[in-house]
Amino acid sequence: MKFSSKVEKCGLSPMRKFHPYAVAAKARGINIYHLNIGQPDVQTPPAFFEAVRHFEQPVLAYAPSPGIPELIDAIQNYYDKLDMHFDKSEIYVTVGGSEALQIALQCILDDGDEILIPEPFYPNYNTMTRTCGASIRPIPTCPEEGYRYAEREKIESLINERTRAIMVTNPGNPTGVVLSHEEMEMLVDVAQKHDLFLIGDEAYREFVYGGEKLQSFGEFADRAGDNIIVIDTVSKRFSACGARIGCLISKNKEFMNHAMKYCQARLSVATLDQIASAALYTVGPEYFAAVRDEYKKRRDTLCRKLGEIPGVVFDVPGGAFYVMAALPVDDADKFQQWLLEEFDDAGETVMFAPGASMYATPGKGKNEVRMAYVIESDKLERAMDILKKAIEVYNAR
Repeated sequence: MKFSSKVEKCGLSPMRKFHPYAVAAKARGINIYHLNIGQPDVQTPPAFFEAVRHFEQPVLAYAPSPGIPELIDAIQNYYDKLDMHFDKSEIYVTVGGSEALQIALQCILDDGDEILIPEPFYPNYNTMTRTCGASIRPIPTCPEEGYRYAEREKIESLINERTRAIMVTNPGNPTGVVLSHEEMEMLVDVAQKHDLFLIGDEAYREFVYGGEKLQSFGEFADRAGDNIIVIDTVSKRFSACGARIGCLISKNKEFMNHAMKYCQARLSVATLDQIASAALYTVGPEYFAAVRDEYKKRRDTLCRKLGEIPGVVFDVPGGAFYVMAALPVDDADKFQQWLLEEFDDAGETVMFAPGASMYATPGKGKNEVRMAYVIESDKLERAMDILKKAIEVYNAR
């Protein structure tokens, strides 16, 4: 049987491909500290579940393709409070931020096109781009420079006749890099100068740890509305990954008209999840303040313990809830498999996401890993102690 050449260019998620090995390790009685997937353990606000319990419509009907009015209103009000103003027609509800990304790329990329993305990047960007027949042209970074990439000369040198867009995650996944306002403004200027789309994947917007105000490329939409596309989601902000509710936002009417074709083709987003997610937007600022404090505590714990491991290279992340680090091992994939199949410390081991598939440049990221600090601080301390011992044992084999 023949399969699509586009799908055959795609790989498995590095966050999930070691799942069978983890299942086998747990069957042997091994406890695993999961730092591999960005699944928060923070409680989902009760408002979500209350909305589900109070749902009383006699028929669970299709929702409108753009999204239910209650949720679009809630999203619009959220941005109004951030002094960013969008019409309801400029907001579409999607099946998580992932579908918003897929729709955006399907609307703007064609066979042979390129999109600029700083590497390392969220590896599912590869699948989303390749299934459009396009490819990622990476904006290079390195751990020694804190994975920073926002330099005009570096970015403009990569633009060619096939470039259609620049896409960044801010705050960054997997690096935790937070762009300054000046860096964001520079990216907007580059996009306008070269007539490119600028896609801001802002799933982690609420999680910044240096006291900065919340930022969004939506701030620039009034002056560069034809260029800017904002991706948002309730997944991380409200610890509601299972709700699968995101949104696609742009003032570019032609783009939104094309995006509606995909929204209508998939009919609608789950009605009940939309109703419950609209209730999440009633949560007050004290919720976010408490969650930020908790993640900052975890970040500080993880970075302190990482700093105690000889040979590890990393930078303290400014946002999101990930640390990207280069480990003193030959191959992070082999090291992870060994951790699950051959190593334990008092019946415990650790999982991370190997970094190679987060790069488009061949050979890069081979000894790098992404670790998500989505478990409590005492567990992070123990996980790093295990990692330190494991590196010593692995390299002494």
